[in-house]
Amino acid sequence: MELTWLMRLRIAGAMAAGVLLLGLGAWVLIEPSVPAGAITIIAGDISVVDGAICIAIAFGAGVIGYFAAWPYGAEIGVLAAPAGLGFWALRTGDMAGLLRLNTAPGIDETIVQRQALLSVMKWEGLFWLAVVGAGFAGVKAAERLAKAKKPVDDYEIGNVNTHNVLNVATALIMTVVIAQFALGVFAQDVRMFDSELGTVVGQPGRGQVAFAVVVSFAIAAYVVKWVLNVSYVWPTLAAGGIGYYSMWLSGKADVLKHMLQTWPEAFFARSVCGILPLQLVAFAGIGSVAGYWLAIKYVYWRKHGE
Repeated sequence: MELTWLMRLRIAGAMAAGVLLLGLGAWVLIEPSVPAGAITIIAGDISVVDGAICIAIAFGAGVIGYFAAWPYGAEIGVLAAPAGLGFWALRTGDMAGLLRLNTAPGIDETIVQRQALLSVMKWEGLFWLAVVGAGFAGVKAAERLAKAKKPVDDYEIGNVNTHNVLNVATALIMTVVIAQFALGVFAQDVRMFDSELGTVVGQPGRGQVAFAVVVSFAIAAYVVKWVLNVSYVWPTLAAGGIGYYSMWLSGKADVLKHMLQTWPEAFFARSVCGILPLQLVAFAGIGSVAGYWLAIKYVYWRKHGE
């Protein structure tokens, strides 16, 4: 599966299907009520019905993405749903703004209010993963509907070792470790010394977040595919674990109190703490697919010397 101009058009077509159908088509369902507000289920802007509709639309985006990338829909169509979420992730407000909206007159009251916010946001990644998963399911459904054989190509597609539970568990752990480290490197804004935490980091911009998450998960997916031969699905799922950790760390009482007493809302204990669950999952999906195929390309190059 060489990255020819035609292949790039297929990739663009699959991602455009997600942006148009999910990103633009479902924007009215998740648009924040607060101007420039963060897109998050805790804000109350996304009802259960809205969430179910988003999942259904993501499934449809996967189906259309499959045919938009024909005959490589099974390989490329999975980008549709993450691309749609990525459109939202580039329009959303940031974590700093969300924290400002959850500020009480006193420090103790603010700690309680923000802990309640972050305790729910720890699990928010599961919803966005469900949206991405629906897109993946749409691709699989379209593949079965089309009953198409995989295209004959001079490019080898590695076998995915999805049945080895140990490999899958190891891949999840490796992704969390690699992506966490890489996010600390790439998702940087202003970094300041802190006597208790070592350093604190300013709120990264949306473009910086997109770059950092895509690159971090591409690296992680590349490594776990090359070492463990597992699918891009597992690095994508690991984004939920990283989101859980970041919200847990931000919600610790001692960290919250120190940050409130010492730094404005635009600073965080770790870079990842300034990234919304939506942004993590959306760009993790894109990066994981990219890293997966780059690993296959590398193995092919080493084997054939091309």
